[in-house]
Amino acid sequence: MAITVNLRYTGKNGSAQAFAREMISSGTVEKIRAEKGNLRYEYYLPFGETADDENDTILLIDSWENQQAIDLHHATPMMKTIAELREKYDLHMTIERFVSDDKIPEQDKGFIRS
Repeated sequence: MAITVNLRYTGKNGSAQAFAREMISSGTVEKIRAEKGNLRYEYYLPFGETADDENDTILLIDSWENQQAIDLHHATPMMKTIAELREKYDLHMTIERFVSDDKIPEQDKGFIRS
């Protein structure tokens, strides 16, 4: 049963994208991906969102094997680094959390192209 967290980082004047770039270039993303229990850690740009020159948003899809893996991740020194970068770029966040049952109902399988 995987736990996936969607985090939307919102900032001004490109700060959310700059945050994601620094997370990647500093090696923090690779360290998180290498943590035991991490299944996915990827940034995405929203498409079709009402955009303007001031506001921007980055979506992080962060997936873990279980709550214990998330708790261990939250106890790492990387969380301090992430918090400092959030402050540096003055980002605000919204969070959605999903628990996967890993089962696709038969009636849905016809809509999936492998």
